[in-house]
Amino acid sequence: MTQNTVSKVGTMVFWTLVLGALVAVIALVTHESLKAGAARGADPGDPKRAQRGRAVYDTHCAVCHGAQLEGQANWGTRLPNGRMPAPPHDASGHTWHHPDAVLFGITKHGLVPGKYAPPGYQSDMPAFGGTLSDDDIWAVLAYIKSRWPGEIQRRQLEIDRNARAPR
Repeated sequence: MTQNTVSKVGTMVFWTLVLGALVAVIALVTHESLKAGAARGADPGDPKRAQRGRAVYDTHCAVCHGAQLEGQANWGTRLPNGRMPAPPHDASGHTWHHPDAVLFGITKHGLVPGKYAPPGYQSDMPAFGGTLSDDDIWAVLAYIKSRWPGEIQRRQLEIDRNARAPR
């Protein structure tokens, strides 16, 4: 190899490493920013966000999950088609047992079998990713969480923190 070829290869390797490092830093900053944005987005203590979330919930969610977040009748019993009725989102249901990222994912993508539901699971829960913006989804979650008693909010916050903790 000539000195010129070695120099060109060295320069290419250098810029490849610089570019790779830059991509890694951007990915890390974006990931941390999304985590922080998610935490603020589902904040039940933000009255404007919760109010906006209520309007979105009333329009898109209440028809199945109930105007008072009560869910459908007999929500714990399978329907004749094998699917489950819509569960409540109030403190009597299991919504608060999940971290925010899971609640967001279910709302945006639906109950994806193998990811948010057992393999082969079928659900009437639609994916709202094509209907609602991410901000609308976070606002709905803020509204739902704002309706839980303080103790349930604290327990769900702990579940969410544990899910976010580095492993």
